[in-house]
Amino acid sequence: MKLGSYLAGGKPAFGLVTGMGVITLSDRLGDRLYSLREALQEDGVLDEMLNLAKGAEPDRRLEEIKFLPLITDPGKILCVGINYRSHAAEHGHAVLEKPNIFTKFADCLTGHEGEIIRPKASSHLDFEGELAVIIGKAGRAIPVNDALSYVAGYTCFCDGSVRDFIKISLITGKNFPSTSPLGPWMVTADEIPDPAKLTLTTRLNGVQMQHSGTDMMMHDVPALIAYCSTFTPLSPGDIIATGTPEGIGARRNPPVWMKAGDVLEVEISKIGTLRTHVADER
Repeated sequence: MKLGSYLAGGKPAFGLVTGMGVITLSDRLGDRLYSLREALQEDGVLDEMLNLAKGAEPDRRLEEIKFLPLITDPGKILCVGINYRSHAAEHGHAVLEKPNIFTKFADCLTGHEGEIIRPKASSHLDFEGELAVIIGKAGRAIPVNDALSYVAGYTCFCDGSVRDFIKISLITGKNFPSTSPLGPWMVTADEIPDPAKLTLTTRLNGVQMQHSGTDMMMHDVPALIAYCSTFTPLSPGDIIATGTPEGIGARRNPPVWMKAGDVLEVEISKIGTLRTHVADER
């Protein structure tokens, strides 16, 4: 099933997303859970939500809601730098023995059909389309062979990167507010048994910038979950962004930077298309 977070009548909510609209499950759960992350933390809630949605009609059309970042309040956002062989090649890097992990802050996130904010401090705002993993079960030192059982689902992500700041500090260049869309929804793990069999495409103003199979990752999803859980406990609602393939704006000649009025799309097969609009910081 597809689960999304959104504003309905100005109120934060989460629910099942269908082609006809949304079935708001936060209401049907008696308002005891205020975010999708909270729902993931309760045992059996995903099954409960599926049962609540059976036979239910959408209570709002998609045009009546405002999508929020899929996980509005993540405990951790763990990102992988240079994890695709093609991206390593365009940077002149060898295959890395271990994943290169960095973190992002929660206020980096923005929702589907929302705005990516180009900061006043820089015009070098770049895109990195990625597959994101949403953790569904707490764990530490998770074995690779069991890692996929800890996944709640998968979604689309753009690791917005301010390149001139990255030259000084990776953390600063990766953490400007509202630069990293997450969504539009989460497809639950039962519908994607093998995350290595997906195709990722990034488009800027309709022009394809990135296109790759997720089988091109140097460190696949189970390996990333196992590695991350060796140095930090993973909790439901945590996000692991799995890296981007070649084609980023900084490596083009001339470079391509996002600007106000641009439309960015990250599409992943079996999930959908995350679409956002670039605006200048006010």
